[in-house]
Amino acid sequence: MDDVNLEKPADLEAEEGTVVTAAEEKAPGETILEVENLQMYFPVKSSGIIRRTVGHVQAVDGVSFQLGAGESLGLVGESGCGKSTTGRLITRLYKPTGGSINFDGKDIAKYTPREIKPIRREIQMIFQDPYTSLNPRHTVGSIVGAPLAIHKLVPRNKILGRVQELLEIVGLNPEHYNRYPHEFSGGQRQRIGIARALTLHPKVLVADEPVSALDVSIQAQVVNLLKDLQKEFGIAFLFIAHDLAIVRHFCPEVAVMYLGKIVEVADRETLYNRPHHPYTQALLSAVPDVKQAAIGGRRDRMRLEGDVPSPINPPSGCRFRTRCPLAQEICAKQEPPLLQIGKRHKVACHFAGELGRHPMQPVTAGVLGVDSQGNPDPSVTPIDAPADQPGFADTWFDLPNQAMSKG
Repeated sequence: MDDVNLEKPADLEAEEGTVVTAAEEKAPGETILEVENLQMYFPVKSSGIIRRTVGHVQAVDGVSFQLGAGESLGLVGESGCGKSTTGRLITRLYKPTGGSINFDGKDIAKYTPREIKPIRREIQMIFQDPYTSLNPRHTVGSIVGAPLAIHKLVPRNKILGRVQELLEIVGLNPEHYNRYPHEFSGGQRQRIGIARALTLHPKVLVADEPVSALDVSIQAQVVNLLKDLQKEFGIAFLFIAHDLAIVRHFCPEVAVMYLGKIVEVADRETLYNRPHHPYTQALLSAVPDVKQAAIGGRRDRMRLEGDVPSPINPPSGCRFRTRCPLAQEICAKQEPPLLQIGKRHKVACHFAGELGRHPMQPVTAGVLGVDSQGNPDPSVTPIDAPADQPGFADTWFDLPNQAMSKG
Protein backbone atom coordinates (compact mmCIF):
# COMPACT_ATOMS: atom_id res chain seq x y z
CA MET A 1 0.00 0.00 0.00
CA ASP A 2 2.99 2.29 0.39
CA ASP A 3 3.47 2.57 -3.37
CA VAL A 4 -0.12 3.64 -4.07
CA ASN A 5 -0.42 7.13 -5.45
CA LEU A 6 -2.82 9.09 -3.21
CA GLU A 7 -2.17 12.39 -4.95
CA LYS A 8 -5.32 14.13 -6.10
CA PRO A 9 -5.27 15.03 -9.81
CA ALA A 10 -5.46 18.76 -10.47
CA ASP A 11 -7.45 18.23 -13.64
CA LEU A 12 -9.82 15.42 -14.57
CA GLU A 13 -9.97 14.69 -18.29
CA ALA A 14 -13.49 14.03 -19.56
CA GLU A 15 -14.31 11.36 -22.12
CA GLU A 16 -15.26 13.93 -24.73
CA GLY A 17 -11.80 15.45 -24.54
CA THR A 18 -12.77 18.46 -22.44
CA VAL A 19 -11.00 19.31 -19.22
CA VAL A 20 -12.92 19.65 -15.97
CA THR A 21 -10.86 21.66 -13.52
CA ALA A 22 -11.12 21.04 -9.82
CA ALA A 23 -13.37 23.45 -7.91
CA GLU A 24 -11.81 26.23 -5.95
CA GLU A 25 -10.56 24.85 -2.68
CA LYS A 26 -11.59 26.28 0.66
CA ALA A 27 -8.91 27.29 3.13
CA PRO A 28 -8.62 24.83 6.06
CA GLY A 29 -11.13 25.75 8.76
CA GLU A 30 -13.18 28.01 6.49
CA THR A 31 -16.87 27.10 6.65
CA ILE A 32 -17.82 24.78 3.80
CA LEU A 33 -21.13 23.46 5.19
CA GLU A 34 -23.66 25.34 7.30
CA VAL A 35 -26.90 23.69 8.37
CA GLU A 36 -29.59 25.83 9.99
CA ASN A 37 -32.90 24.72 11.51
CA LEU A 38 -32.92 21.52 9.45
CA GLN A 39 -36.16 19.54 9.62
CA MET A 40 -37.34 16.21 8.26
CA TYR A 41 -40.91 15.07 8.96
CA PHE A 42 -42.01 11.72 7.53
CA PRO A 43 -45.80 11.46 7.02
CA VAL A 44 -47.74 8.73 8.81
CA LYS A 45 -50.58 7.39 6.67
CA SER A 46 -53.82 5.83 7.83
CA SER A 47 -54.85 2.35 6.69
CA GLY A 48 -57.59 1.72 4.16
CA ILE A 49 -58.25 2.56 0.52
CA ILE A 50 -58.00 6.32 1.01
CA ARG A 51 -54.82 6.82 2.96
CA ARG A 52 -54.72 10.13 4.76
CA THR A 53 -51.85 11.71 6.63
CA VAL A 54 -52.65 11.34 10.33
CA GLY A 55 -49.35 12.52 11.75
CA HIS A 56 -45.64 13.03 11.16
CA VAL A 57 -42.49 11.34 12.44
CA GLN A 58 -40.30 14.24 13.49
CA ALA A 59 -37.02 12.50 12.70
CA VAL A 60 -34.99 15.73 12.56
CA ASP A 61 -36.38 18.90 14.08
CA GLY A 62 -34.33 22.09 14.13
CA VAL A 63 -30.72 20.88 13.76
CA SER A 64 -28.05 23.56 13.22
CA PHE A 65 -24.27 23.24 12.93
CA GLN A 66 -21.23 24.31 10.92
CA LEU A 67 -18.46 22.25 9.33
CA GLY A 68 -15.15 23.72 8.26
CA ALA A 69 -13.16 22.64 5.22
CA GLY A 70 -10.93 19.70 6.07
CA GLU A 71 -12.39 19.39 9.58
CA SER A 72 -14.42 16.68 11.30
CA LEU A 73 -17.65 16.87 13.29
CA GLY A 74 -18.81 13.81 15.20
CA LEU A 75 -22.52 13.14 15.56
CA VAL A 76 -23.47 10.73 18.35
CA GLY A 77 -26.62 9.56 20.10
CA GLU A 78 -28.69 6.45 20.66
CA SER A 79 -30.54 4.63 17.88
CA GLY A 80 -33.49 6.53 16.46
CA CYS A 81 -32.24 10.01 17.42
CA GLY A 82 -31.99 11.17 13.79
CA LYS A 83 -28.25 10.89 13.11
CA SER A 84 -28.51 8.87 9.90
CA THR A 85 -31.45 10.94 8.66
CA THR A 86 -29.36 14.08 9.15
CA GLY A 87 -26.60 12.53 7.05
CA ARG A 88 -29.01 11.63 4.27
CA LEU A 89 -30.37 15.17 4.29
CA ILE A 90 -26.87 16.62 3.91
CA THR A 91 -26.27 14.41 0.85
CA ARG A 92 -29.79 15.29 -0.38
CA LEU A 93 -30.94 11.68 -0.52
CA TYR A 94 -33.93 13.16 1.31
CA LYS A 95 -35.47 16.53 0.55
CA PRO A 96 -35.76 18.46 3.83
CA THR A 97 -39.13 19.49 5.19
CA GLY A 98 -37.61 22.78 6.30
CA GLY A 99 -34.38 24.60 7.04
CA SER A 100 -31.33 25.36 4.93
CA ILE A 101 -28.19 23.47 3.86
CA ASN A 102 -25.58 25.97 2.73
CA PHE A 103 -22.77 24.18 0.91
CA ASP A 104 -19.96 26.28 -0.55
CA GLY A 105 -22.19 29.37 -0.37
CA LYS A 106 -25.22 27.71 -2.04
CA ASP A 107 -28.43 26.62 -0.31
CA ILE A 108 -28.95 23.12 -1.71
CA ALA A 109 -31.94 22.25 0.50
CA LYS A 110 -34.48 22.98 -2.23
CA TYR A 111 -32.44 21.97 -5.27
CA THR A 112 -34.17 19.86 -7.89
CA PRO A 113 -32.66 16.45 -8.83
CA ARG A 114 -31.16 18.05 -11.93
CA GLU A 115 -29.63 20.89 -9.94
CA ILE A 116 -28.25 18.57 -7.26
CA LYS A 117 -26.40 16.26 -9.69
CA PRO A 118 -23.16 18.34 -9.90
CA ILE A 119 -23.26 18.80 -6.10
CA ARG A 120 -23.12 15.02 -5.63
CA ARG A 121 -19.53 15.14 -6.86
CA GLU A 122 -18.69 17.28 -3.84
CA ILE A 123 -20.74 15.49 -1.13
CA GLN A 124 -20.53 11.72 -0.80
CA MET A 125 -21.68 9.21 1.82
CA ILE A 126 -20.44 5.97 3.36
CA PHE A 127 -23.57 4.02 4.26
CA GLN A 128 -24.11 2.15 7.51
CA ASP A 129 -25.28 -1.17 6.05
CA PRO A 130 -22.71 -2.71 3.69
CA TYR A 131 -25.20 -5.40 2.62
CA THR A 132 -27.99 -3.24 1.21
CA SER A 133 -25.88 -0.30 -0.03
CA LEU A 134 -24.19 -2.36 -2.78
CA ASN A 135 -26.11 -3.62 -5.81
CA PRO A 136 -25.79 -7.45 -5.79
CA ARG A 137 -26.14 -7.60 -9.61
CA HIS A 138 -23.10 -5.41 -10.27
CA THR A 139 -19.45 -6.26 -9.93
CA VAL A 140 -17.19 -4.31 -7.59
CA GLY A 141 -15.52 -2.66 -10.58
CA SER A 142 -18.89 -1.48 -11.86
CA ILE A 143 -19.98 -0.20 -8.43
CA VAL A 144 -16.80 1.76 -7.69
CA GLY A 145 -16.41 3.01 -11.25
CA ALA A 146 -20.03 4.10 -11.71
CA PRO A 147 -19.49 7.66 -10.36
CA LEU A 148 -16.64 8.22 -12.82
CA ALA A 149 -18.79 7.02 -15.71
CA ILE A 150 -21.89 8.98 -14.65
CA HIS A 151 -20.04 12.26 -14.22
CA LYS A 152 -17.75 11.56 -17.21
CA LEU A 153 -14.61 12.56 -15.36
CA VAL A 154 -12.16 10.16 -17.00
CA PRO A 155 -12.07 8.23 -20.30
CA ARG A 156 -13.72 4.83 -20.07
CA ASN A 157 -10.46 3.01 -20.81
CA LYS A 158 -8.95 4.54 -17.65
CA ILE A 159 -11.80 3.79 -15.24
CA LEU A 160 -10.59 0.27 -14.44
CA GLY A 161 -7.13 1.51 -13.46
CA ARG A 162 -8.63 4.10 -11.13
CA VAL A 163 -10.96 1.48 -9.60
CA GLN A 164 -8.06 -0.87 -8.90
CA GLU A 165 -6.11 1.97 -7.31
CA LEU A 166 -9.02 2.79 -5.00
CA LEU A 167 -9.48 -0.85 -4.01
CA GLU A 168 -5.83 -1.06 -3.03
CA ILE A 169 -6.08 2.18 -1.06
CA VAL A 170 -8.86 0.71 1.12
CA GLY A 171 -7.00 -2.55 1.65
CA LEU A 172 -8.63 -4.85 -0.92
CA ASN A 173 -7.05 -6.92 -3.66
CA PRO A 174 -7.25 -4.79 -6.85
CA GLU A 175 -7.61 -7.97 -8.91
CA HIS A 176 -10.99 -8.66 -7.30
CA TYR A 177 -12.71 -5.90 -9.26
CA ASN A 178 -14.68 -8.50 -11.26
CA ARG A 179 -16.21 -10.15 -8.21
CA TYR A 180 -19.71 -9.55 -6.85
CA PRO A 181 -20.60 -8.16 -3.38
CA HIS A 182 -21.82 -11.54 -2.08
CA GLU A 183 -18.29 -12.88 -2.47
CA PHE A 184 -16.98 -10.50 0.20
CA SER A 185 -17.37 -10.38 3.97
CA GLY A 186 -19.27 -7.57 5.69
CA GLY A 187 -16.10 -5.70 6.51
CA GLN A 188 -14.82 -6.00 2.96
CA ARG A 189 -18.13 -4.70 1.62
CA GLN A 190 -17.79 -1.65 3.82
CA ARG A 191 -14.34 -1.04 2.35
CA ILE A 192 -15.93 -1.17 -1.11
CA GLY A 193 -18.40 1.48 0.04
CA ILE A 194 -15.52 3.65 1.26
CA ALA A 195 -13.76 3.26 -2.10
CA ARG A 196 -16.92 4.28 -3.94
CA ALA A 197 -17.33 7.37 -1.75
CA LEU A 198 -13.74 8.45 -2.46
CA THR A 199 -13.99 8.02 -6.23
CA LEU A 200 -14.89 11.65 -7.01
CA HIS A 201 -12.58 13.23 -4.39
CA PRO A 202 -15.47 14.90 -2.50
CA LYS A 203 -15.12 17.99 -0.34
CA VAL A 204 -17.55 16.63 2.28
CA LEU A 205 -17.90 12.99 3.26
CA VAL A 206 -20.79 11.82 5.45
CA ALA A 207 -19.58 8.68 7.20
CA ASP A 208 -22.58 6.84 8.68
CA GLU A 209 -21.17 4.21 11.07
CA PRO A 210 -18.24 3.53 8.69
CA VAL A 211 -16.50 0.98 10.94
CA SER A 212 -19.39 -0.66 12.82
CA ALA A 213 -19.37 -3.66 10.45
CA LEU A 214 -15.62 -4.19 10.67
CA ASP A 215 -13.68 -6.47 12.99
CA VAL A 216 -12.18 -4.72 15.99
CA SER A 217 -8.69 -5.47 14.69
CA ILE A 218 -9.51 -3.71 11.41
CA GLN A 219 -11.41 -0.70 12.77
CA ALA A 220 -8.30 1.24 13.77
CA GLN A 221 -6.75 0.64 10.35
CA VAL A 222 -9.79 2.02 8.53
CA VAL A 223 -10.09 5.03 10.86
CA ASN A 224 -6.41 5.82 10.34
CA LEU A 225 -6.94 5.41 6.58
CA LEU A 226 -9.78 7.93 6.68
CA LYS A 227 -7.60 10.35 8.66
CA ASP A 228 -4.79 9.99 6.10
CA LEU A 229 -7.20 10.60 3.22
CA GLN A 230 -8.65 13.61 5.02
CA LYS A 231 -5.19 15.09 5.47
CA GLU A 232 -4.17 14.31 1.88
CA PHE A 233 -7.30 15.56 0.12
CA GLY A 234 -8.68 18.09 2.65
CA ILE A 235 -11.99 16.25 3.02
CA ALA A 236 -14.45 17.49 5.64
CA PHE A 237 -16.13 14.67 7.59
CA LEU A 238 -19.53 14.42 9.24
CA PHE A 239 -18.73 11.31 11.28
CA ILE A 240 -21.82 9.51 12.58
CA ALA A 241 -21.19 6.76 15.12
CA HIS A 242 -22.23 5.02 18.33
CA ASP A 243 -18.68 4.28 19.43
CA LEU A 244 -17.72 7.31 21.50
CA ALA A 245 -14.07 6.23 21.66
CA ILE A 246 -13.71 6.25 17.87
CA VAL A 247 -15.48 9.61 17.62
CA ARG A 248 -13.13 11.07 20.21
CA HIS A 249 -10.11 9.81 18.25
CA PHE A 250 -11.34 11.07 14.88
CA CYS A 251 -13.29 14.28 15.56
CA PRO A 252 -12.02 17.46 17.25
CA GLU A 253 -15.65 18.55 17.71
CA VAL A 254 -18.62 16.41 18.75
CA ALA A 255 -22.39 17.01 18.72
CA VAL A 256 -24.88 14.91 20.73
CA MET A 257 -28.39 14.28 19.38
CA TYR A 258 -31.52 13.20 21.19
CA LEU A 259 -34.92 12.65 19.55
CA GLY A 260 -34.22 14.80 16.49
CA LYS A 261 -32.39 17.67 18.22
CA ILE A 262 -28.82 18.54 19.11
CA VAL A 263 -28.61 18.82 22.90
CA GLU A 264 -24.89 19.54 23.28
CA VAL A 265 -21.94 20.36 21.03
CA ALA A 266 -18.37 21.12 22.08
CA ASP A 267 -14.74 20.39 21.39
CA ARG A 268 -13.89 16.83 22.37
CA GLU A 269 -11.89 17.67 25.50
CA THR A 270 -14.74 19.74 26.93
CA LEU A 271 -17.47 17.29 25.95
CA TYR A 272 -15.73 14.18 27.27
CA ASN A 273 -14.28 15.72 30.42
CA ARG A 274 -16.89 18.35 31.39
CA PRO A 275 -20.27 17.52 29.80
CA HIS A 276 -23.10 19.79 30.96
CA HIS A 277 -26.21 18.03 29.61
CA PRO A 278 -27.58 15.11 31.68
CA TYR A 279 -28.09 13.01 28.53
CA THR A 280 -24.46 13.46 27.48
CA GLN A 281 -23.38 12.58 31.02
CA ALA A 282 -25.47 9.41 30.89
CA LEU A 283 -24.00 8.41 27.52
CA LEU A 284 -20.42 8.88 28.72
CA SER A 285 -21.07 7.02 31.96
CA ALA A 286 -21.94 3.93 29.92
CA VAL A 287 -18.54 3.86 28.18
CA PRO A 288 -16.13 1.31 29.71
CA ASP A 289 -13.25 3.11 31.44
CA VAL A 290 -10.01 1.17 30.99
CA LYS A 291 -8.08 3.39 33.39
CA GLN A 292 -10.70 2.96 36.09
CA ALA A 293 -10.62 -0.82 35.63
CA ALA A 294 -6.83 -0.81 35.99
CA ILE A 295 -6.89 0.90 39.38
CA GLY A 296 -9.93 -1.01 40.60
CA GLY A 297 -13.49 0.02 41.34
CA ARG A 298 -16.18 1.21 38.99
CA ARG A 299 -17.22 4.59 37.71
CA ASP A 300 -20.71 5.69 38.76
CA ARG A 301 -23.25 4.78 36.10
CA MET A 302 -26.17 7.10 35.29
CA ARG A 303 -29.15 4.94 34.41
CA LEU A 304 -31.95 6.61 32.49
CA GLU A 305 -35.47 5.62 33.46
CA GLY A 306 -38.22 4.94 30.93
CA ASP A 307 -38.19 4.58 27.16
CA VAL A 308 -37.40 7.07 24.42
CA PRO A 309 -40.63 8.96 23.56
CA SER A 310 -42.23 8.52 20.16
CA PRO A 311 -41.01 11.03 17.52
CA ILE A 312 -44.60 11.16 16.27
CA ASN A 313 -45.72 12.85 19.48
CA PRO A 314 -42.63 14.15 21.30
CA PRO A 315 -42.93 15.69 24.78
CA SER A 316 -43.61 19.39 25.12
CA GLY A 317 -40.76 21.68 26.10
CA CYS A 318 -37.57 19.70 26.58
CA ARG A 319 -37.73 16.35 24.78
CA PHE A 320 -35.46 14.73 27.33
CA ARG A 321 -37.55 15.72 30.36
CA THR A 322 -39.47 12.41 30.58
CA ARG A 323 -36.19 10.60 31.39
CA CYS A 324 -34.23 13.40 33.02
CA PRO A 325 -33.51 13.30 36.79
CA LEU A 326 -33.31 17.12 36.85
CA ALA A 327 -36.66 17.88 35.19
CA GLN A 328 -38.86 20.58 36.74
CA GLU A 329 -41.96 22.48 35.68
CA ILE A 330 -40.09 24.80 33.31
CA CYS A 331 -38.89 21.80 31.31
CA ALA A 332 -42.46 20.98 30.27
CA LYS A 333 -43.37 24.58 29.38
CA GLN A 334 -40.29 25.94 27.67
CA GLU A 335 -37.99 24.33 25.12
CA PRO A 336 -34.40 25.02 26.17
CA PRO A 337 -32.39 26.92 23.55
CA LEU A 338 -29.07 25.54 22.31
CA LEU A 339 -27.17 28.14 24.33
CA GLN A 340 -23.50 28.92 23.84
CA ILE A 341 -21.87 28.73 27.28
CA GLY A 342 -18.21 28.75 26.28
CA LYS A 343 -15.86 29.55 23.44
CA ARG A 344 -16.55 26.16 21.80
CA HIS A 345 -19.40 24.79 23.89
CA LYS A 346 -23.19 24.78 23.50
CA VAL A 347 -25.84 23.03 25.55
CA ALA A 348 -29.65 22.85 25.46
CA CYS A 349 -30.67 22.37 29.11
CA HIS A 350 -32.45 24.55 31.66
CA PHE A 351 -30.23 23.14 34.42
CA ALA A 352 -26.93 22.82 32.56
CA GLY A 353 -23.90 22.12 34.72
CA GLU A 354 -21.07 19.70 35.36
CA LEU A 355 -21.94 16.32 36.83
CA GLY A 356 -22.96 16.75 40.47
CA ARG A 357 -22.99 20.55 40.14
CA HIS A 358 -26.25 21.21 38.36
CA PRO A 359 -27.95 24.43 39.57
CA MET A 360 -31.21 24.38 41.49
CA GLN A 361 -32.67 27.27 39.46
CA PRO A 362 -32.97 27.28 35.64
CA VAL A 363 -30.02 29.02 34.00
CA THR A 364 -32.10 29.86 30.91
CA ALA A 365 -34.78 31.93 32.68
CA GLY A 366 -33.00 35.22 32.01
CA VAL A 367 -32.41 34.33 28.38
CA LEU A 368 -36.04 33.35 27.75
CA GLY A 369 -37.56 36.10 29.90
CA VAL A 370 -39.49 33.69 32.15
CA ASP A 371 -39.66 32.85 35.84
CA SER A 372 -38.33 29.66 37.41
CA GLN A 373 -41.56 27.79 36.53
CA GLY A 374 -41.37 28.76 32.88
CA ASN A 375 -44.15 31.35 32.94
CA PRO A 376 -43.62 34.64 31.03
CA ASP A 377 -42.30 37.31 33.40
CA PRO A 378 -42.79 40.93 32.20
CA SER A 379 -40.30 42.15 34.81
CA VAL A 380 -37.47 40.12 33.24
CA THR A 381 -35.71 41.60 30.23
CA PRO A 382 -34.46 38.72 28.08
CA ILE A 383 -30.68 38.54 27.72
CA ASP A 384 -29.49 38.66 24.13
CA ALA A 385 -27.33 35.52 24.20
CA PRO A 386 -26.09 33.40 21.26
CA ALA A 387 -28.53 30.50 20.87
CA ASP A 388 -29.80 28.14 18.18
CA GLN A 389 -27.31 29.34 15.56
CA PRO A 390 -25.08 27.14 13.39
CA GLY A 391 -21.63 28.31 14.47
CA PHE A 392 -19.92 29.76 17.52
CA ALA A 393 -20.03 33.46 18.41
CA ASP A 394 -17.25 35.57 19.94
CA THR A 395 -19.38 36.12 23.04
CA TRP A 396 -21.24 33.59 25.15
CA PHE A 397 -23.46 33.22 28.21
CA ASP A 398 -21.41 32.66 31.36
CA LEU A 399 -23.39 30.21 33.50
CA PRO A 400 -21.94 31.00 36.96
CA ASN A 401 -22.37 34.79 36.55
CA GLN A 402 -25.57 34.65 34.50
CA ALA A 403 -24.14 37.31 32.19
CA MET A 404 -22.47 37.66 28.81
CA SER A 405 -18.75 37.01 28.61
CA LYS A 406 -16.02 37.36 25.99
CA GLY A 407 -12.71 35.55 25.96
